[in-house]
Amino acid sequence: MSEIPHIPVLRLGRPYESLDQIEVRDCRSGEVRAVVSSVNAGMIRKDVRRIAEGRAALNRLPAARLVEIAAQAGELFRGGTLPLGDRGHQQSPQDYVTTLSATSGLPHNMVRRNMEKIHHALTHMGTVLNGLSRGLDLSLLDTGFGEQNGTRLAYFPAGAALGLVMPSNSPAVNSLWLPALPLKTPVIIKPGREEPWTPYRLIQAFIAAGVPAEAFGFYPTDHEGAGEILRSCGRALIFGDKQTIDKYAGDPAVQVHGPGWSKILIGEDCIDQWPDYVDLMVRSVAENGGRSCINASAIIVPRHGREIAAALARELGPLAPRAADDPEARLSAFANPKMAEFIDAQIEEGLRTPGAEDLTAAHRDGPRKVAFEGGLYLRPTIVFCESDQHPLFNREFLCPYATVVEIPPAEAVERMGYTLALSAITKDEALLARLMAAPTIERLNIGPVPTMTVSWDQPHEGNMFEFLWRRRSIERAW
Repeated sequence: MSEIPHIPVLRLGRPYESLDQIEVRDCRSGEVRAVVSSVNAGMIRKDVRRIAEGRAALNRLPAARLVEIAAQAGELFRGGTLPLGDRGHQQSPQDYVTTLSATSGLPHNMVRRNMEKIHHALTHMGTVLNGLSRGLDLSLLDTGFGEQNGTRLAYFPAGAALGLVMPSNSPAVNSLWLPALPLKTPVIIKPGREEPWTPYRLIQAFIAAGVPAEAFGFYPTDHEGAGEILRSCGRALIFGDKQTIDKYAGDPAVQVHGPGWSKILIGEDCIDQWPDYVDLMVRSVAENGGRSCINASAIIVPRHGREIAAALARELGPLAPRAADDPEARLSAFANPKMAEFIDAQIEEGLRTPGAEDLTAAHRDGPRKVAFEGGLYLRPTIVFCESDQHPLFNREFLCPYATVVEIPPAEAVERMGYTLALSAITKDEALLARLMAAPTIERLNIGPVPTMTVSWDQPHEGNMFEFLWRRRSIERAW
């Protein structure tokens, strides 16, 4: 058995070793953790033409059975020893934790928390699908038509498969595509360069639980190959920056997951109790190392802004890197050091514009960007902005970062901009009505609820059922 695992391409479930291979390295030591086969757009194009085989295999299983299989896959993903590649390697849960930590920079405790999120989504798939479909009897997907509550219903697939261009920043983003399998939709996955581990382990868990291998494509590839996945599957998800969002805006076949610009808003009626919410704000900003699109990147208050920023700075400023296996570790190393350097430079450039102050600087005991045990880290940054027009307001970075700004509540909805997750700490019914009606807010938490709180039966960004299935009018004479 080779000492270094080889992760193959999966061509409709069949392993394929390519001459073109990528080394996945430990971001701290540089050690090669695996070699991964990579293919070009032509092979992807050829295989997608045959993806109907994967859908046919899924259609042989009732939707109810696929929900049961998802739960079994969740147990295997969290607790099972599963194949890693095609050279006899096996991956235990602890192997998965240590390897993913090594290549992504996430400490072990964050990897485990992400594992739990994925496990919860899989083992509660019935609840998830009930929420996404608004209570539809999923047996309708077995035949394509039927009747529920006296209404004739018919559905058909919106695309041949679900194409996925995945990131490397946080393994829990894989939970977004999990409903596709019980919804009888094959998946074609381009994994993140530093994070092939989670999608590959999920595929192995699904196959071991009983999902036909033909339902999976796993294609490490280049930019052209990623574009082919987005174009050819009929439905696709991509993760990226604002440039990516702008490129695919208006394309109904591509669901884009970009920066969340998530926020906390404290109303006039609750602002004098702001010390009660410091822990909530800290968690919203810093949980998961600040890498999630639902981490708060801005806190909007009517007053006490500088005091709040100072309190957050006292809590977060002293945080420093720890060993990857330290249970108290709260910061993540960067798999790509150039990204850490770019973010640090962006923050410093913004601070040169008058009207913003980094209040964590006094508590950091050194620079923001630090090297530790071979990894490069960014320590937390809390900035008080005198105006929401400052260039550092409404920015999002892959580290614990947030601005605090004072905006009158009556103007907050219009001035806060797009917000993936908003925690509104207020009982002001007029303000809540404006927030409920705002088309720029995706998920709304009312009361002292962290932005990081997710309800799996309520999509916070896109509805996978409505994305993958379309309703058709039908009339039957016999």
